Amino acid sequence: MLIVAVLLATVILRVALVCWAVYLLLPRGPVCRACRIEMIHLQNRFLDAVVPMLERRWCLACGWNGIVRRGPAPTPRPPSPVPAPPAWE
Repeated sequence: MLIVAVLLATVILRVALVCWAVYLLLPRGPVCRACRIEMIHLQNRFLDAVVPMLERRWCLACGWNGIVRRGPAPTPRPPSPVPAPPAWE
């Protein structure tokens, strides 16, 4: 019985370490890592109920979607100004 308990503990520890490593690899915050623009939050009942520290996001600019960690992130890049047309004299 002791062997079963030790093997079960090692499996549980391995699963916990993998979950922790995956959590740390997820991007943090509402800003897209590719284009640095704020992403839209997509509601997901299962994800919000089971794992409230994660959320699903979608970037309108580059189309990336996926799961990110909740929390502060770098400030989003301001939209680039539109250059004025050349003045013709």
